[in-house]
Amino acid sequence: MLTKDRSFYRSFIRLAVALMVEQAVILSVNLIDNLMLGAYAEASLSGVAAVNQIQFVLQQIVYGVSNGMIVLGSQYWGQGRTGEIKKLAAIGAWIALGITVALFVAVTAAPYGALALFTRDAAIAEQGVQYLRIMRWSYVFFGMTTVMLGAMRIAETVKIALRVSVVSLVVNVTINYLLITGNLGFPEMGVRGAAIGTLTARVVECLIVAWYLFNKEQKLRMRPGDFLRIDGTMLRDYVKVSTPIIIAAIVWGVGNAVQTMILGHMDKSAIAAQSISNTLFLLLKVTSVGASSAASIIIGKAVGAGDMGKVREYTRTLQVMFLGIGLVLAVLFASIGFPLLSVYNISDETRRMARAFILIQTVTMFTMSYQMPVNAGIIRGGGDTNFIMILDMVSLIGIVIPLALLAAFVWHWSPVVVTFILNSDQIFKCVPAFLRVNSYKWIRTLTRPEH
Repeated sequence: MLTKDRSFYRSFIRLAVALMVEQAVILSVNLIDNLMLGAYAEASLSGVAAVNQIQFVLQQIVYGVSNGMIVLGSQYWGQGRTGEIKKLAAIGAWIALGITVALFVAVTAAPYGALALFTRDAAIAEQGVQYLRIMRWSYVFFGMTTVMLGAMRIAETVKIALRVSVVSLVVNVTINYLLITGNLGFPEMGVRGAAIGTLTARVVECLIVAWYLFNKEQKLRMRPGDFLRIDGTMLRDYVKVSTPIIIAAIVWGVGNAVQTMILGHMDKSAIAAQSISNTLFLLLKVTSVGASSAASIIIGKAVGAGDMGKVREYTRTLQVMFLGIGLVLAVLFASIGFPLLSVYNISDETRRMARAFILIQTVTMFTMSYQMPVNAGIIRGGGDTNFIMILDMVSLIGIVIPLALLAAFVWHWSPVVVTFILNSDQIFKCVPAFLRVNSYKWIRTLTRPEH
């Protein structure tokens, strides 16, 4: 039976919508680059698409850091212990800083080597390196923004995401318009203009979120000094809870990067076609990501408060809601995806391939919208952080990637078939997700007793 608790629905909708906006701003910045560069030149589009795979891996890892904070912090939030959340935010900030600086150093030392993982085409690689040399400066700003938003998310403070999204989009669109093709007397900078727009948007996001956290947010009442103190006991708890989450994020991020790597080494048109279909897919996927994050907070809060009756009631209700969200997103993806192809200045072969990719991702959109929020939202939010790590390692590393590599380079199947294989885990992971979530063996209390 579905819950009749109206506060549950209000809380879920409020959190999910705000978190969707937060994710949409991150992806919409890339979408704008994609659309504007797609109309500019296919080589520029493909070069930026290759760099965005590096961005995607970084994003997944930083989200893993933030999600580790949220899983543990939500249970403390259910107990009203905000001091523990501040300690988690400090830990998350230092870890995110280390990760973003390390990637900055890596791509600075070997930019062409990083791009060579995704494409053999010299023209595409050159465009990608021009974009990367500017984009790398955005990594630290992105990491800090994600951690600060994560800390506020634990306390269900999410309105700031909408304000950030509006400002960031305006900044990025304006700079792209001025600098990609050179309008209103500004120089034509191509991919470098797009990179400047994205970097500026990331800096503005970070400054707004930091100002809001330290001056307006009243639930946590954080100050800059809170990020300088690391609590050893909380660090051990965080590492225990978040390590499986971060590993799963790395597996997922690398798995998606390998998808572009495989397609980029198969067919020159495949990487552009995949970029077109994948950008829209990721933009609509934010709905499921928002639903997943909202479910994680709500379930974690209920577990922390010790209300197991509500945990079960909410779990049943959320599963039905996820199926409805998946159906709507699949219809929307197909309705927008095919007409959107007319915007791009691409070859007929790339257009045909993009149509096939959109068809495949219409199916995976529906199944992903159930299994992902069940796994990353309900199960992980309830305290079981190992299940999704094991599931992703088995499905991606054990099945999908090896099979796709064989299909691409041994059996020489078409990029369309290979793309279906690379997306197939979003379908078959529904079965273990359903079985695990309805067993209720994932409910774990992660907090320490209050002294």
